[in-house]
Amino acid sequence: MVIAVDAMGGDHGPEVVVSGAVSGARRFGVSLLLHGDESLIGATLERLDTQGVDIDVVDTSEIITMDDHPAQAVRRKPDSSLMRAIQAVKDGDASAMLSAGNSGAVMAGTLMSLGRIKGVDRPAIGSYMPALKGKTLVLDLGAVTDPKPVHLVQFALMGQTYARYVLNVPEPTIGLLSNGEEPGKGNQLTLAAHKLLASTHGIDFRGNVEGRDIALGVVDIVVTDGFTGNVALKTAEGTAALLTESLKELLTASPLRKLAALALRPAFQELRRRLDYAEIGGAPLLGIDGTAIIAHGRSNALAIENALGVAARSSEQRLPSRIAERIAQEPEARDADEHS
Repeated sequence: MVIAVDAMGGDHGPEVVVSGAVSGARRFGVSLLLHGDESLIGATLERLDTQGVDIDVVDTSEIITMDDHPAQAVRRKPDSSLMRAIQAVKDGDASAMLSAGNSGAVMAGTLMSLGRIKGVDRPAIGSYMPALKGKTLVLDLGAVTDPKPVHLVQFALMGQTYARYVLNVPEPTIGLLSNGEEPGKGNQLTLAAHKLLASTHGIDFRGNVEGRDIALGVVDIVVTDGFTGNVALKTAEGTAALLTESLKELLTASPLRKLAALALRPAFQELRRRLDYAEIGGAPLLGIDGTAIIAHGRSNALAIENALGVAARSSEQRLPSRIAERIAQEPEARDADEHS
C-alpha cells in the first residue's frame, strides 16, 4: 500500500512531516510517496534511518500555504505538493493521501479532483476526542458550517461506517449535539435533524446529547454542524492544555509538592498521553471518493505517524466503498431537497 504525503504541509515544515511519515511507514508497513521540494525532503531523509522503508519522492514547484484562499489556490497551484498528492490518489499511484496543510484546500482539492461519493451531498471531517469512556467520534469538525438536516443524517451514516470498520466499534451509538437532552430542544437544524435521525434505519440513535457528553463518552458518535463541531474541538484542545499545564504548575510550586509529583509522575504522563492530540493523528475527510486524511497544522512527528495509521486503516477497509454502500441503503439520506 502506498500513502501519498504532502511533505510541505504543516506549521513545522518537511522535516517534521517526513520524519513522522517514515516512522509511520515502518510501523504500519506501507510505502511512501512524498510530494514537495526534493532538496528539502532529501536533506531530511539523509538524517533519518530509512532502512527497510520504501520511499519515492515527487519534486513539486509550488506550495499552498495556510494563508492561501483554498478554492483559488487549488486551481492556481496545480504543481503544489498538496494537489500532486491528491492527484496520486486519483491516478491510482497511491491508496490514500495525507496533509497537515491548509484544511480548506484539502477539501477543495479533493472535491475538485476526486469528487464526492454517490449519495453524499457534503463531506465531513470526523475525528475522535478523549472521553472518560474510551473515545467519542465527532463530525463535522469544520467542513460544512451551514448544513441541511439531511446532511446530518449522512454524517451519522458515514460516522457509523468509519467507527465500525476503522475504529472497531461494531454497533456504535449516535447522539445529536444540542443545548438539551429533550427532543424539543435545539435550533431549526437540530429539531429537523432529530426527526430524520429518529426514523433512520440501522443506527442506534440515542437522541440529543450536550457538549459535556462528548468528554463523558455518553455515546460513540456525536453529530453536529461544522461550525459547532470546530468550536467544540478547539475548546477541548484548550481545556486539555489548561488542565495539563495547571497540574504541572501546581505540582512544582514547592519542594514538598515536587516530591509528591515524583510519585504521581506515571499517572500524570498517562493523563497527558490521553489528552494529547498527537495520539489521535489525523481526521478523515468522509464523503470524498477517495481516502484523504487531514492532520493538525501544528502536528509533530508522532501526530503524522499516527495520521499515517489512520490513512492505512481507512484504505485497508475500503472506507469510501463501504460508505457508498451504507448511504445507498438509507432512503432518509438520499434526497437533500426533499428534507431541506
